[in-house]
Amino acid sequence: MKYFFVLTTLLLLTAESEVQAEKVYFSSKDGLRITAEYYKIHPDTVPLIVLFHQAGWSRGEYLDIAPRLNKLGFNCLAVDLRSGKTVNNIDNETFLEAKKKMKETSYLAAETDIISAVDYAINIAGGKIILWGSSYSASLALKIAAQYQDNIEAVMAFSPGEYFRSFGKPADYISRSVSNLNTKVFITCAEREKETCGVIFNSIPSKEKTFFVPESSGNHGSSALWNIHFDSKDYWMAVESFLEKVK
Repeated sequence: MKYFFVLTTLLLLTAESEVQAEKVYFSSKDGLRITAEYYKIHPDTVPLIVLFHQAGWSRGEYLDIAPRLNKLGFNCLAVDLRSGKTVNNIDNETFLEAKKKMKETSYLAAETDIISAVDYAINIAGGKIILWGSSYSASLALKIAAQYQDNIEAVMAFSPGEYFRSFGKPADYISRSVSNLNTKVFITCAEREKETCGVIFNSIPSKEKTFFVPESSGNHGSSALWNIHFDSKDYWMAVESFLEKVK
């Protein structure tokens, strides 16, 4: 597969620090150009976390999260999936490209983007690869991790669920898809989501899996880690504890 890199560097100002994220492009399986930002401050040999956003959003979901993951010793790739729009003043360029090319932008259509991002990560990473998803992309990250177990060290899913019934999939589509998942797994969610997420968690046979639900009401998706939430520190403690097992 041919990959394309932008020639300029975007300077991102975050609550954590000033971090230079290189905007990169690569092709999805159906030829769509995917936009991502590569937060690389470590050698290629350290683990690479591939970050996917929730519905209606963009790679901007990770504007503050990726730099903190950098500080923890990881490189990050925050990917715009074709199912999304805007968050934190960052437009989803893959979505805009998909609309221009008149391609489908449903949750399920974004699966090919995630697979292509995994292929891209394998191409650029010299170390372990971790998939990280938010909401619908958390579900797809789990599903794809089960398909790529030889290449994926761990998968982290924030508020996964059975989001695909309206697309003709069975009510247990994700639970079935992860029935052979044996890599390291981290699942977290808001308190109100614990029953649905718990069903998916219990369907995973991995012996190295963690399920974290905060004592507070919590928040949906990866945005639970944003420092605007008083309980974000609890999520971060759980995340950091899990990531220590992956390094």
